Amino acid sequence: DFFVVLGVDPRRRRSWMVWREGYRYPNVIIEFLSDSTAREDRTTKKDLYQNTFKTPEYFWFDPWTAEEFVGLRLQGGIYQPIQPNAEGQLWSEQLGLYLGVYQGQLRFFTVAGELVPTEAEAERRRADQAEQQAQQAEQQAQQAEQQAQQAEQQAKQEIAINLLNLGLDLQQIAAATGLTLEEIQRLRADR
Repeated sequence: DFFVVLGVDPRRRRSWMVWREGYRYPNVIIEFLSDSTAREDRTTKKDLYQNTFKTPEYFWFDPWTAEEFVGLRLQGGIYQPIQPNAEGQLWSEQLGLYLGVYQGQLRFFTVAGELVPTEAEAERRRADQAEQQAQQAEQQAQQAEQQAQQAEQQAKQEIAINLLNLGLDLQQIAAATGLTLEEIQRLRADR
């Protein structure tokens, strides 16, 4: 189970004590049903959250079956059911997000219907992006190396052509440029 209290200092707390928090009650409460608490969550706690806490939104979800998922919104002091969208998701006005069942788990969805990643999913995504960036950087480095080698080869060939035009012999040109005799002969034949 968890709850959200909006507009308070976001520091970590071991527990929420309303008298220490300016008598701020939760804006949203989400209960995960279990065999031992389901009846109480649907009745006693619902009445407590509606009449005493006056919690604007209350949701409960059965994580064992993933079939029972209910959202209630306080209207005129009485909880009214939140109607699901076409995907079966329930809109939380307080959170500005949809709540819905994804792969048997209760998850948050954006207004656009995109799944909000968990912390672990977000970390995996960041790691994947970092790996992709590293691979792209490696590819760019390899391409730059290839371009540098091509430019060096082209410069050697231009020097060799100039030396051929000056009448130097093939051995001298090979020694000066690092080109093979075959490469220089091809250049001589192509000019």
